[in-house]
Amino acid sequence: MRYLALDVGDRRIGLAVGDEAHGLARPLRTLMRRSVVKDLAELGRIAREEEVDALVIGLPLTLRGEEGHQAQRVRRFATASEKLGLPVRLYDERHTSSEAELRGAPDVDAGAATILLEDFLAQHAR
Repeated sequence: MRYLALDVGDRRIGLAVGDEAHGLARPLRTLMRRSVVKDLAELGRIAREEEVDALVIGLPLTLRGEEGHQAQRVRRFATASEKLGLPVRLYDERHTSSEAELRGAPDVDAGAATILLEDFLAQHAR
């Protein structure tokens, strides 16, 4: 199965792609947010181009593992993403941005999506 990972923020969406067969993820790019409709149209185009089977969307939980305001916003975006006709999986994204910065990712948002997807694939492999 091939996945498109999304690190959804208020202004940007970091993207990465990977698959279960190899357990590898690679950063794609970061989309600048415009509107939910336009964002989903672009994500649908990318999903078709990358031949993905499902979306993995980072859920920004608090350090205590609770859902705050931003997690609720991401949940609404995830619900809207179901219109793309792909399965949507939410996955804990805590610390992915700081990890991307520590790794020296040139694009922190896409780097965070890559780390999110690496973690997701590793968890699925178990």
